[in-house]
Amino acid sequence: MSAVEKPLTKTEIMAELAESNGMTKEQVAAFLNSLCEMAYREAKRSSKFLLPGLGQLKVVHRAARVGRNPATGESVNIPEKLAAKFSLSKTCKDAILPAGK
Repeated sequence: MSAVEKPLTKTEIMAELAESNGMTKEQVAAFLNSLCEMAYREAKRSSKFLLPGLGQLKVVHRAARVGRNPATGESVNIPEKLAAKFSLSKTCKDAILPAGK
């Protein structure tokens, strides 16, 4: 297995998108900010935001449960809550992960 490379920074992502789409970095930054704002708004409004080819941002309900403090072993009651979850699409998984076992 090869060494893990560092992920792209936001600046590198914007530069690459700008170059490949004939846009300025400022236009790409504005687009990415708009996309994020839309994702947050729609996930909050309808509990789901689908980004075709990449995945789905969802708001999920987590039920109350009993957990354990790892330092002391003491049982702790964890209250119910809403959480944000991102699930990859099948297309994305197939493009990233090796086929089969």
